[in-house]
Amino acid sequence: MSSTPESQSPRVVVIGAGIVGCSLADELTARGWTDVTVLEQGPLPAPGGSTSHAPGLVFQTSPSKTLAEFARYTVEKFNALSVDGVPCFDPVGGLELATTPERLAELHRRAGYAAAWGIRGEIISPARCKQLWPLLDQSVVLGGFHTPDDGLARALLAARAQMERATARGARFLERHTVTGIEREGDRVTAVVTDRGAFPADHVVSAAGFWGPVIGRMAGVDVPLQPLAHQYARTKPLPELEAATTEASKPILRFQDRDLYFREHTDRIGIGSYAHRPLPVDPFAVLPYDEARAQDLDMPSSFPFTPEDWAPSWEDCRWLIPALRNAEIEEGFNGVFSFTPDGMPVLGESRHVRGFWLAEAVWVTHSAGVAKAVAEWMVNGRPALDLHECDLTRFEEAQRSPAYVRERGSQQFVEVYDVLHPLQPMERPRPLRVSPFYARQQQLGAFFLEGGGWERPHWYEANAPLTDAIQLPPRDAWSSRYWSPIAAAEAKATREKVALYDMTPLRRLEVTGPGALDFLDRMTTNNLRKKPGAVTYTLLLDETGGIRSDLTVARLAPDRFQVGANSPADLDWLLRHAPEDVHLQDITSGTCCIGVWGPLARALVQPLTRDDFSHEAFGYFRAKETYLGHVPVTALRLSYVGELGWELYTTADLGLRLWDTLWEAGRDLGVVAAGRSAFNSLRLEKGYRAWGVDMTDEHNPYEAGVGFAVRGDKEFLGRAALGDEPVTRRLTPLLLDDPAAVVLGKEPVHVDGVPSGYVTSAAYGYTLGRCVAYAWLPVLPVGTAVHIAYFGEKVPATVAEEPLFDPKMTRIRR
Repeated sequence: MSSTPESQSPRVVVIGAGIVGCSLADELTARGWTDVTVLEQGPLPAPGGSTSHAPGLVFQTSPSKTLAEFARYTVEKFNALSVDGVPCFDPVGGLELATTPERLAELHRRAGYAAAWGIRGEIISPARCKQLWPLLDQSVVLGGFHTPDDGLARALLAARAQMERATARGARFLERHTVTGIEREGDRVTAVVTDRGAFPADHVVSAAGFWGPVIGRMAGVDVPLQPLAHQYARTKPLPELEAATTEASKPILRFQDRDLYFREHTDRIGIGSYAHRPLPVDPFAVLPYDEARAQDLDMPSSFPFTPEDWAPSWEDCRWLIPALRNAEIEEGFNGVFSFTPDGMPVLGESRHVRGFWLAEAVWVTHSAGVAKAVAEWMVNGRPALDLHECDLTRFEEAQRSPAYVRERGSQQFVEVYDVLHPLQPMERPRPLRVSPFYARQQQLGAFFLEGGGWERPHWYEANAPLTDAIQLPPRDAWSSRYWSPIAAAEAKATREKVALYDMTPLRRLEVTGPGALDFLDRMTTNNLRKKPGAVTYTLLLDETGGIRSDLTVARLAPDRFQVGANSPADLDWLLRHAPEDVHLQDITSGTCCIGVWGPLARALVQPLTRDDFSHEAFGYFRAKETYLGHVPVTALRLSYVGELGWELYTTADLGLRLWDTLWEAGRDLGVVAAGRSAFNSLRLEKGYRAWGVDMTDEHNPYEAGVGFAVRGDKEFLGRAALGDEPVTRRLTPLLLDDPAAVVLGKEPVHVDGVPSGYVTSAAYGYTLGRCVAYAWLPVLPVGTAVHIAYFGEKVPATVAEEPLFDPKMTRIRR
């Protein structure tokens, strides 16, 4: 927060007067922060960044609930804005076309997202598509997805409208001010330096678009963003549109099977293409406004059109829209947009440079929603929405190299309109991060997917013979992708014998120092004041009681703790609050972990150590530092799969020896290596939550079903916000009624025929013989019948009582 007196508005300098900077100035001043200066290197109101050439498409439906919420607010806000009687938004609707059966299925899935997030939309027939877009060749269209509330933003006009509102509240917008430096004192930002003077600041927000990495470097803050050029062309007037009297009357049209979109420009058609080769742009080489104009460029963000890249797309346009077969392109350009390695914005305040904020990689579609969230974050200390998908800390160090950002950003461009499976990984650069067991996993035929840069085995082909004794219902083509019946065999082996799981990608923090206990106890919800050797499941809350993360804290010595965390944001959050007598370190890369789970886990581990691993001597949620064979390990008696066993940690250099030791000891017991697919099935059968999927900071512990980890007799961050209000929604376990039915997550759940919530996690429960789904729903009694929409089909399910498997915990505590 600001270092200025509370009665005085903090001094905020926003760098960039595009749609994000103008939206942010409006949102900040509306919340009472009126000492806002917006600096822009170009002329106003069209400064020459991405906003100046953006086609203005605003489409709300997204697999990401956060992006959908951003877009929803953008539509709501822009619909209410106008300048000199000209509206800033044309609610013409959106229309996505399918010309292949695969795309039509995808549109049904997108309709599910829309219903889950509360967005109006429906699947429509080819004839209805033709009614909405008469220029289409109906014969090649299989169907469409119509979203009536989407539309076209007049981006420059919306920027101007918000600029005027912010100015009326006290903000100032200064054009022709090129930022040349960011000044700091210690770890705080103090001023922005330009070619026309310095501007003192308590907060600086980089909303510079594809110049974000340039501004970030001035502040010493890494901005993982890759600008790429995107082709946009406009036809000459079309006879079929000569009677048009408005700029646009038809829905924005997206032809994702060919990576194309279309919008009207009165009697012309504008066409955007993602079908061409990636055209990365060096943000440090983009010309300033005046130099760009001197080289006959319309603006710095507009590069010369490359006809050779356009030619294939033009043929696809003519195939879909016969009216274009005799048309000509009047003008075109390659416009620069920002892409990140995962396609999401980069938002938040740097911990290393306090007061320096990022609002980058934001498209017009999400601009007002992002600005609202960042303004809430700055003024109130947190946004109302869960932003973990956008948090600037989310990328691992291994994902921040310029080469990685360029390669993944370019691939994001290629995949903008692709049909992507929720488990589908990027193909390059891989492998990047591997555990010490990687060579053994390859020998066992591991099928790897990727997360956080880590190669993660999902099943092992070596276990294929175990499927002979397993009968499973057939799966549909979609749920069969990135899945194998081998996962069922591995789950069965875990339940009946013993299995080894590579848990190395789990984040591990070491917290030490004389103040470590007091610090962790104050930061988390459960009681950590236990003797060394205790392990505690606990929560990190924010000031409003939202769940920032869940942790497993092992007290290994009076002032030394090992913390199992979720993401880089956890370390960042703890470091922001840590006193000087506490030291925190991420030890993930230097260590590794094997989960040994199953009824024979003790029979495998006990012969390898002189320590007593009996239940009486080594109880559940206990820790012990010992040796297994020649390997020093930290053993935590935990189980995320609902079976007896341990998480075994050692240093990375000894990891392979640990694997081989356990593997050899388990041969006579029938030990198998098991992957994430079986792991996810087993954890859902036990009802174990996954932070970031099942629960986020939008949820409190009681709603999420983890209230058992909250101690009411201690003080902790967020406790004051946990009032006595009744729970009106819950993370609810569902069992699908049909043993052959499967859902994957993010599907809408209908109660009494009305969309009332959405699925978070889902997996087939091989022990139960049913698919298990967890969903956010109103409080419903056990036994309530609901329906989950899966590719347009209503799949019946029933509210179940949890835990679904081993409710008395007899299998874990033995």
